[in-house]
Amino acid sequence: MKPTDIDEADYFHKVVDCQWACPAHTPVPEYIRLIAAQRYTDAYLVNWRSNVFPGILGRTCDRPCEPACRRGRVEESNGEHPEPVAICRLKRVAADLKSDPRAGMPKPAARRNGKRVACIGAGPASLTVARDLAPLGYEVVVFDQDPKAGGFMRTQVPRFRLPESVIDEEVGYVLDCGVRFEGNRRIDSLKALLAEGWDAVFVGTGAPRGRDLDVPGRQEAAANIHIGIDWLSSVSFGHVTAIGKRVIVLGGGNTAMDCCRSARRLGGTDVKVIVRSGFAEMKASPWEKEDAQHEGIPILDFRVPKSVEHDNGRITGMWFEKVSAQYDADGRRKLVPTGEPDEFHPCDDVLVAIGQENAFPWIERDIGLNFNRWGLPDGAWPCCGDQHRSVCAG
Repeated sequence: MKPTDIDEADYFHKVVDCQWACPAHTPVPEYIRLIAAQRYTDAYLVNWRSNVFPGILGRTCDRPCEPACRRGRVEESNGEHPEPVAICRLKRVAADLKSDPRAGMPKPAARRNGKRVACIGAGPASLTVARDLAPLGYEVVVFDQDPKAGGFMRTQVPRFRLPESVIDEEVGYVLDCGVRFEGNRRIDSLKALLAEGWDAVFVGTGAPRGRDLDVPGRQEAAANIHIGIDWLSSVSFGHVTAIGKRVIVLGGGNTAMDCCRSARRLGGTDVKVIVRSGFAEMKASPWEKEDAQHEGIPILDFRVPKSVEHDNGRITGMWFEKVSAQYDADGRRKLVPTGEPDEFHPCDDVLVAIGQENAFPWIERDIGLNFNRWGLPDGAWPCCGDQHRSVCAG
């Protein structure tokens, strides 16, 4: 047997299943004990050090910690459905009941270290980098095309799930650490930004492009077919305030759940989600699907979009092919037609939420960065030229 290697922090993280399952390895038992002692501000700060946005995550996190919770393994009274500790909601408890936590947060550095860092995009990735670097003396500037920082937290999460006041508060804590935010500035050229003499550039622009639907009739009926994340952003900014009575949402992820529930609130009376996969294989969290169904939104699975019907450019409905899942010896899934007649679903609007992808048209291909076959930058790279700067993507 080899001696236990306690030099690696992962050894201690793995001892606590929920903490290991959390991508940020948040010390869950520690902050739950603090909540039990009604030390809500201390519990909030434990969270803040690990995941930066406790109040936001307490409302929107995908909760990978909860399936790993030991409570679910030892609880027998619920039979086939043991319940874990409500870790995510306890995070919100700490955020909602805390007092002012700023006394426990780092202050702006008294002296700068002479290094300048640009963060492109004002979402959670860039804001986390900024929060960690600014107190160490780095001059950190965060750029975003929108007037307020927050990224997709602000523009894609519906207000009924995440109030803007919570975003303002927690983004404000980051900016108060000595971070400078330049809103309404879209970065259209990485080469031009590098020419400004930054010591490092962090690219935190996320996955800003929604995948489109490619079926007959899509272009002809384009006026009533909307990319889900763009539509949610338009709702957030108040550009969209209504939608047709009959709405089809395509996709099985959490974005699709946000789209269908938002459509219901904007006047959709017949809203349905239609997804290619089976209900159990949908990427949306179980509680997100439950919330949609509780609002009277049916989820129809194993249906593949075939075509869009329209009348002189105005959408009238969509045709779907019914399929079933078959698996080969290696467990790979294949969707095969059942042979049943295609289904027609009438609609006034379609929201396409079938996935998102990165988009870097503003990064020139002649500045020394490596791109893979999908046109995406490879990991973190050194910058070209004789100036010792670095560029990394998050």
